[in-house]
Amino acid sequence: MPEIADIAILAVALAAAGAVAGLLAGIFGIGGGAVLVPVFFQVFGLLGVDEAVRMHLSVGTSLAVIVPTSLRSFASHRARGAVDIDLLRTYLVAVPAGVLIAALVFASISSAGLRIVFAALAVLVGLKLIFGRTDWQFGADLPGVARRCAAGGVIGFLSTLMGIGGGVLNNTFMTLYGRPIHQAVATSAGVGVLISVPGVLGAIWAGWGAGGLPVLSTGYVNWIAVAIIIPVTLSVAPLGVRIAHRLEKRQLELAFGIFMLLVALRFALSVWVG
Repeated sequence: MPEIADIAILAVALAAAGAVAGLLAGIFGIGGGAVLVPVFFQVFGLLGVDEAVRMHLSVGTSLAVIVPTSLRSFASHRARGAVDIDLLRTYLVAVPAGVLIAALVFASISSAGLRIVFAALAVLVGLKLIFGRTDWQFGADLPGVARRCAAGGVIGFLSTLMGIGGGVLNNTFMTLYGRPIHQAVATSAGVGVLISVPGVLGAIWAGWGAGGLPVLSTGYVNWIAVAIIIPVTLSVAPLGVRIAHRLEKRQLELAFGIFMLLVALRFALSVWVG
């Protein structure tokens, strides 16, 4: 059993991570999962959680934290009139359908496999944001309903496997079709709600009865970590929203791109060194 001092240090570390995640949720519309998943992976490792379930537990717990964070961020962005409600309506079935398929994969994919998925997508998105130009677009406006639904399904599927709220992929989708980054960020907060709620249920189902899980875990969700981080993220997310609406488009893209590359590097190294 860890010493009380060790538990206190971990609790402080989780609270600090929650503050960063909440800030990023507001700025980037990502729900904080891109920060929380690697942090949880490290913390659960220090607690001696089995390598075979550690990444799954990190992803599932991240999705649980994203539920209230995304709701708070979405409400703040919607109050500013920045959300594309029409796009969210087309996502209502498609995104949860992608989440459901991901839950089936989640039950059988390895820890290393999840980390590879996370790192590969983070690299692609990061490079696009850093080196992309305004003429890197598939069209001047979003495609028709069928293609939007297809995109929503892919976003729900991949985001669930990464333990993120969908902002990473939805931001890219919307900006490639000519939508401003601020609108993409605001809409992605709503996508986070559509992903995280069914995603948590899928993580609980996929990990039901799994061995090696820490105390107070239901499937691949650890409620101790959730209880520590949620209050912090909820209090900080509105600050991130205010920052997002003050930044220039290019500043927001560069910051998000660099952040994603750093996250990708962290997971690539974890797979390489075992």
